[in-house]
Amino acid sequence: MIEFLNDSVLWWHWIIFGIILLILDMTLATFFILALGVAGITVGVIDLLFASSLTQELLAWMILSILIITGWFKWFRQKPLTQSGQSSYRLDTLGTITQAIEPHSRGKVTFDTPVLGDTTWHATSKIALEANTRVQIVQINGQLIEVEPLHTTA
Repeated sequence: MIEFLNDSVLWWHWIIFGIILLILDMTLATFFILALGVAGITVGVIDLLFASSLTQELLAWMILSILIITGWFKWFRQKPLTQSGQSSYRLDTLGTITQAIEPHSRGKVTFDTPVLGDTTWHATSKIALEANTRVQIVQINGQLIEVEPLHTTA
């Protein structure tokens, strides 16, 4: 059986297999199958340039798949900005008070960079803050951001 497969699986079979996996990945949007498809196409090109046995081709496909998946997770995965589990802010994000904040009540802050997808947020503070005061994030609790005045050392 392996002799039959060695003789009948040609380089273009690998390329067709890789293209089918790429199409399957587009319909499922998993990115995992993308690596398998790219590895399959690469094995087809390698088999075209250097004739090899089916065993060598399968080994190359598995190794390339693992390398591509590992590379994807190492270099192309979006790195989290903080360790706190929130999605797109940092505690050193700065903003300006647009509506004064009384202690333990709400006001509005406009941040220099988007925080959780928006630049303007309702915020609280433990102390009174006037409009146009520069602030930084202390904590985010759900949809409520706690800020404190920016402490500058001059």
